[in-house]
Amino acid sequence: MADTETTPLQPKRKGLTRRQKRSISRGIQYAVFVAAVIAFGVTADWGRLQNQFAQVDIAERMFPEVITLALKNTVLYTVTGFGVGLALGMVIALMRLSSVGPYRWLAGVYIEIFRGLPALLIFIFIGVAVPLAFPGTEIIGGTYGKVALALGLVAAAYMAETIRAGIQAVPKGQMEAARSLGFSPGRAMVSIIIPQAFRIILPPLTNELVLLFKDSSLVLFLGVTLEERELSKYGRDLASQTANSTPILVAGLCYLLITIPLGFVVRRMEAKAQEAVK
Repeated sequence: MADTETTPLQPKRKGLTRRQKRSISRGIQYAVFVAAVIAFGVTADWGRLQNQFAQVDIAERMFPEVITLALKNTVLYTVTGFGVGLALGMVIALMRLSSVGPYRWLAGVYIEIFRGLPALLIFIFIGVAVPLAFPGTEIIGGTYGKVALALGLVAAAYMAETIRAGIQAVPKGQMEAARSLGFSPGRAMVSIIIPQAFRIILPPLTNELVLLFKDSSLVLFLGVTLEERELSKYGRDLASQTANSTPILVAGLCYLLITIPLGFVVRRMEAKAQEAVK
């Protein structure tokens, strides 16, 4: 037999592990972020920004009216709009789940229309089209009623789909068990199914409240008095009077006083819901 030459085994090159690649990628992302912050800090004209957005004397003149008037009206508009939207959304969701065809069709048309139209058009419709279509008709509550109706019409389309999904997420066995105990379909829905559905959909409904809080700024298209101004209108009016943007910044911070705690509440509820599922 012929001798065969043997070649020594070459050591295999070891590439980067997955953990190392993730560490390098994370390091690059941090480096880019730090570089962007430094670039912004170095290139921004902080003096001009302070003069335009951080005049302490202008901000001080806004208090306490920015809280007692503007923020109060914003919260009032949001809460009433949410209430109208929740009530109307519940009705539309039940129509969507109805065995009666025309109800399902009407609910579907409403959802598609009011989900597709910008909220601004709904406000203009309430403020202009309704008085033209029904001369002499006044919406209960004046401006507050108009805002509640406009926000409610917009919110109801989204809430209806959320509520419908929550109801369908409840196990069908719950309805069957209620029926076996002698509950009528309507009573079983109200007493058994809907309460369980609301435990599921509470986080997305709270998210909708945050969105409505910001959409309340569209009230200016209804034509409001000085006593009916919300945060955005109040801030812009003062910005025009003072030729300075500090009032807009203060109004934005007042929005954050509500939206940040609400966002925290939503995250806590979502975490609890996930723990309950596990």
